[in-house]
Amino acid sequence: MNEARRSSAALEVRGLDVYYGHSHALQGVDLTLESGVFSVVGRNGMGKTTLCKAIMGLVEVSGGSIRVHGEDATRRPPAQIARLGVGYVPQGRRLWRSLSVDEHLRLAGGMRSGAWTVERIYDTFPRLAERKDHGGGQLSGGEQQMLAISRALLTNPRLLIMDEPTEGLAPVIVTQVEEMLLRLGEDGDMSVLVIEQNIGVATAISRNVAIMVNGRINRIIDSARLAADRELQQRLLGVGLHAELEPDVDVAALAAEAKPTPAPRRHGPVRVYVSNPTLPTRWSQPVPIARIEAAARTLSTQVARLDDTARRKREPVTAQASGPPVVLVVGTLDTKGPELRYIRDIIAESGLRTRLVDVSTSGRHSSCDVSAQEIALNHGRGGSAVFGPDRGTAVTAMADAFASWLRRQGNVAGVISAGGSGAASLVAPAMRTLPVGVPKLIVSSVASGDVGPYVGPADITMMYSVTDVQGLNSISRAVLANGANALAGMVKARLEARAATTREPRGLPSVGITMFGVTTPAVQKIAAELRDDFECLVFHATGVGGRSMENLVESGQLAGVIDLTTTEICDLLMGGVFPATEDRFGAIIRSRLPYVGSVGALDMVNFGAPDTIPERYRSRKFHVHNPQVTLMRTTADENERMGRWIADRLNQMDGPVRFFLPEDGVSALDARGQPFWDPEADAALFRALERNVRQTGNRQIIRVPKNINDPDFAAAIVGAFQTLFGRAGARRRLAR
Repeated sequence: MNEARRSSAALEVRGLDVYYGHSHALQGVDLTLESGVFSVVGRNGMGKTTLCKAIMGLVEVSGGSIRVHGEDATRRPPAQIARLGVGYVPQGRRLWRSLSVDEHLRLAGGMRSGAWTVERIYDTFPRLAERKDHGGGQLSGGEQQMLAISRALLTNPRLLIMDEPTEGLAPVIVTQVEEMLLRLGEDGDMSVLVIEQNIGVATAISRNVAIMVNGRINRIIDSARLAADRELQQRLLGVGLHAELEPDVDVAALAAEAKPTPAPRRHGPVRVYVSNPTLPTRWSQPVPIARIEAAARTLSTQVARLDDTARRKREPVTAQASGPPVVLVVGTLDTKGPELRYIRDIIAESGLRTRLVDVSTSGRHSSCDVSAQEIALNHGRGGSAVFGPDRGTAVTAMADAFASWLRRQGNVAGVISAGGSGAASLVAPAMRTLPVGVPKLIVSSVASGDVGPYVGPADITMMYSVTDVQGLNSISRAVLANGANALAGMVKARLEARAATTREPRGLPSVGITMFGVTTPAVQKIAAELRDDFECLVFHATGVGGRSMENLVESGQLAGVIDLTTTEICDLLMGGVFPATEDRFGAIIRSRLPYVGSVGALDMVNFGAPDTIPERYRSRKFHVHNPQVTLMRTTADENERMGRWIADRLNQMDGPVRFFLPEDGVSALDARGQPFWDPEADAALFRALERNVRQTGNRQIIRVPKNINDPDFAAAIVGAFQTLFGRAGARRRLAR
């Protein structure tokens, strides 16, 4: 029985199905790894990482089976799968920032004895030996990746799953990892499934390579053939020609394809072309052929070595878009075709490249650059979810599809639209996903009213159309022309500014700080202390202010957050006029940025004039801030409720967190002798946070016996942030 188990394949996947909601991520995946090293490659979004997570039990499997060395691992918890002898190097590293390198390794090294020891790790990766006393958060990206690989090896698994193991590594370390993987395959003690974007690495370490397309194993191909055939690489993997993918092949064809075919005899070195010379993302665009050529590698031995050209400095991320910048003219072409084409022509005459995008929901075809049918395919449930009989449902679905499509575009210089409330509802959500600074303009008949639902936390410009956007006349031509010329001017000015910026040293990293009137002294002190090392962006905590800050976090424009004033939670839970959304703190959770927070102004709920206060609150303690703003003091019960709500969000943060509690009051009104001074209510808030937050070395609640506006409290905030973030700004100035 034991002998039969040892002879079983290291990994056998049959008919594997995984869904994310209605999206069919893995579609009947079949894959067998007998022994050694096996590579799986594919473009972004093809399901490679989902395959890793399914094997490790990290996502729910809807159908099919997974067997590890003959043992059924389907739907088992991750801990049981690990006990079967499966190790995992996840994409994104997932290290503990507070543990040193040596602590990481000693912790993993005690799980299972075997050939891999801490001493062998230090011999394999000398850089880790040099950094053994440094915390996980103090390592470079490449060093973190080395540590993640080492941590998995120290569990001495029989099967090792590696998701993008060379991501973020310097060329010399990439070669080192290649050699290590080749040795693992030769030793025979460990089987390795490697998910890779780098074709050079994948073909160097594996005899055969699986190509993953749209959630399926499209084919298994001899690595020598794939490495030598640039046209095949481009067609299957490299330049985004989706229409040219050959159809899926059946199992018999896969078996035939897996047999190595004699390669023609070549004289001289073989060029290996890497499909993604720079690290890809979900929204990566096709890579120019010139850059693929520049990053090609020469294969002169069994282990592929980087050519000298690949060691040159990579292009900035902002320069990686495909083609020149483009202005999108977006709208419902079935009803607003002449008006949108009029805008398009004016922008094109200014010398800018344009694309006309149709987001109509009627299903009728219109002459354009990007059809409504193409946009609809970006919805999670496809075009059938968009072109339905209910107009409201169709508009919502098309808005989601357009937002998903827009996130995948890497060269958008600006977006403009024109129409009524329906058109604004279609394009505004997608516009809000674009980074702050990208020009966004909507010409609409609803622009003279409440535009908050359309603009939200984004820098969208709305222009009133005066007449309805229905036909071209003397008025509509003037307004639409002004809008088109305004957007063209914004785009040109931004492109010129970016060109000038690329010739100058980069500025300081940006930090977001939340403020209210009653926490202004603290914010002023914090900003003054940080201004030499950071660009301090202050956000007024009026509901939209917190959303604006987190929008910048999502777009990668903030390096850290000092969330001093979380008062928007009061209005969310108690029905005030400046509420946060339920996704407050969501961007911090997803980005894992350094986060320093506090309970600023959680002593007050904001209402309008006194006569607008809800009847249920009439007997409460109030303070009239001005004729339009009335503040209501929160109670101990409400504070306990807020503490539990915030604690739940803090517990979801994997990044470094320091959350401060000012024991002498949370605002200027909550100070000794001031109208909202209530130590018992504050104590209820603090107790709820301390009881419900799961404190670790990376997530800490810190009490300070000061009022939030006391200079000593501000100094504690600054010190904590600088410790978490590091003095990156100072180092940058010295480098200049």
